[in-house]
Amino acid sequence: QLQLVESGGGLVQPGGSLRLSCAVSGFTLDYYVIGWFRQAPGQEREGISYISGSDGSTDYADSVKGRFTISRDNAKDTVYLQMNSLKPEDTAIYYCAAVHTRLFRRVAPYRGFGSWGQGTQVTVSS
Repeated sequence: QLQLVESGGGLVQPGGSLRLSCAVSGFTLDYYVIGWFRQAPGQEREGISYISGSDGSTDYADSVKGRFTISRDNAKDTVYLQMNSLKPEDTAIYYCAAVHTRLFRRVAPYRGFGSWGQGTQVTVSS
Protein backbone atom coordinates (compact mmCIF):
# COMPACT_ATOMS: atom_id res chain seq x y z
CA GLN A 1 0.00 0.00 0.00
CA LEU A 2 1.37 3.37 -1.04
CA GLN A 3 1.64 5.84 1.81
CA LEU A 4 2.88 9.40 1.87
CA VAL A 5 3.29 11.50 5.01
CA GLU A 6 4.05 15.21 4.91
CA SER A 7 5.76 17.13 7.69
CA GLY A 8 7.56 20.40 8.25
CA GLY A 9 4.75 22.88 7.95
CA GLY A 10 4.21 25.72 10.38
CA LEU A 11 4.01 29.45 10.89
CA VAL A 12 6.74 31.59 9.35
CA GLN A 13 7.19 35.29 8.76
CA PRO A 14 7.27 36.73 5.24
CA GLY A 15 10.70 36.27 3.74
CA GLY A 16 11.35 33.21 5.87
CA SER A 17 12.00 29.59 4.91
CA LEU A 18 10.57 26.17 5.57
CA ARG A 19 11.49 22.70 4.40
CA LEU A 20 8.67 20.25 3.86
CA SER A 21 9.28 16.52 3.85
CA CYS A 22 7.29 13.78 2.17
CA ALA A 23 8.14 10.37 3.60
CA VAL A 24 6.94 7.51 1.42
CA SER A 25 6.44 3.83 2.08
CA GLY A 26 5.12 0.87 0.18
CA PHE A 27 6.86 1.81 -3.05
CA THR A 28 10.22 2.79 -4.52
CA LEU A 29 10.87 6.39 -5.49
CA ASP A 30 12.77 5.23 -8.58
CA TYR A 31 9.51 4.27 -10.31
CA TYR A 32 7.31 7.18 -9.31
CA VAL A 33 6.90 10.87 -9.89
CA ILE A 34 6.33 12.79 -6.67
CA GLY A 35 4.45 16.05 -6.88
CA TRP A 36 3.85 18.86 -4.42
CA PHE A 37 0.49 20.57 -4.45
CA ARG A 38 -1.13 23.25 -2.34
CA GLN A 39 -4.63 24.46 -1.65
CA ALA A 40 -5.51 27.75 -0.05
CA PRO A 41 -8.96 28.39 1.45
CA GLY A 42 -11.52 29.02 -1.25
CA GLN A 43 -9.08 28.24 -4.03
CA GLU A 44 -8.49 25.29 -6.31
CA ARG A 45 -5.63 22.91 -5.67
CA GLU A 46 -2.47 24.00 -7.45
CA GLY A 47 0.37 21.78 -8.62
CA ILE A 48 3.62 23.56 -7.78
CA SER A 49 6.47 21.13 -8.33
CA TYR A 50 7.38 17.58 -9.23
CA ILE A 51 10.42 15.36 -9.37
CA SER A 52 10.74 12.30 -11.54
CA GLY A 53 12.01 9.08 -10.01
CA SER A 54 13.35 7.78 -13.29
CA ASP A 55 15.58 10.67 -14.33
CA GLY A 56 15.40 13.23 -11.53
CA SER A 57 13.89 15.88 -13.76
CA THR A 58 12.01 18.63 -11.98
CA ASP A 59 9.43 21.27 -12.74
CA TYR A 60 8.08 24.32 -10.95
CA ALA A 61 5.00 26.43 -11.31
CA ASP A 62 5.66 30.05 -12.15
CA SER A 63 4.29 31.06 -8.75
CA VAL A 64 7.17 29.34 -6.94
CA LYS A 65 9.96 29.23 -9.52
CA GLY A 66 13.21 30.61 -8.15
CA ARG A 67 12.03 30.35 -4.55
CA PHE A 68 11.20 26.66 -4.05
CA THR A 69 13.46 23.67 -4.67
CA ILE A 70 12.37 20.04 -4.82
CA SER A 71 14.79 17.22 -4.08
CA ARG A 72 14.79 13.59 -3.08
CA ASP A 73 16.78 11.21 -0.94
CA ASN A 74 16.12 7.71 -2.21
CA ALA A 75 17.99 6.14 0.70
CA LYS A 76 15.56 7.81 3.10
CA ASP A 77 12.50 7.36 0.86
CA THR A 78 11.84 11.05 1.25
CA VAL A 79 11.16 13.97 -1.05
CA TYR A 80 11.75 17.52 0.14
CA LEU A 81 10.42 20.93 -0.78
CA GLN A 82 12.70 23.75 0.31
CA MET A 83 10.70 26.95 0.39
CA ASN A 84 12.54 30.26 0.59
CA SER A 85 11.44 33.89 0.39
CA LEU A 86 7.98 32.89 1.54
CA LYS A 87 5.09 35.25 0.90
CA PRO A 88 1.67 35.51 2.56
CA GLU A 89 0.14 34.16 -0.65
CA ASP A 90 2.06 30.91 -0.09
CA THR A 91 -0.24 30.19 2.84
CA ALA A 92 -2.01 26.91 2.12
CA ILE A 93 -2.21 23.25 2.97
CA TYR A 94 0.62 21.49 1.17
CA TYR A 95 0.24 17.95 -0.09
CA CYS A 96 2.59 15.48 -1.71
CA ALA A 97 1.31 12.88 -4.12
CA ALA A 98 2.63 10.03 -6.25
CA VAL A 99 2.01 8.69 -9.73
CA HIS A 100 3.81 5.80 -11.41
CA THR A 101 6.18 6.93 -14.14
CA ARG A 102 4.27 4.79 -16.68
CA LEU A 103 1.16 6.88 -16.02
CA PHE A 104 2.86 10.27 -15.90
CA ARG A 105 2.32 12.65 -18.82
CA ARG A 106 4.57 15.69 -19.17
CA VAL A 107 1.92 17.45 -21.25
CA ALA A 108 -0.32 17.48 -18.17
CA PRO A 109 2.20 17.07 -15.38
CA TYR A 110 -0.04 17.75 -12.40
CA ARG A 111 -2.81 15.35 -13.31
CA GLY A 112 -3.24 11.69 -12.59
CA PHE A 113 -1.67 11.56 -9.14
CA GLY A 114 -3.54 8.79 -7.36
CA SER A 115 -1.88 8.52 -3.95
CA TRP A 116 -1.90 11.45 -1.56
CA GLY A 117 -0.65 12.42 1.83
CA GLN A 118 -2.77 14.06 4.51
CA GLY A 119 -1.28 17.51 4.04
CA THR A 120 0.64 19.95 6.20
CA GLN A 121 -0.36 23.54 6.92
CA VAL A 122 1.96 26.38 5.94
CA THR A 123 1.07 29.85 7.19
CA VAL A 124 3.10 32.89 6.18
CA SER A 125 2.22 35.85 8.35
CA SER A 126 3.82 38.55 10.42
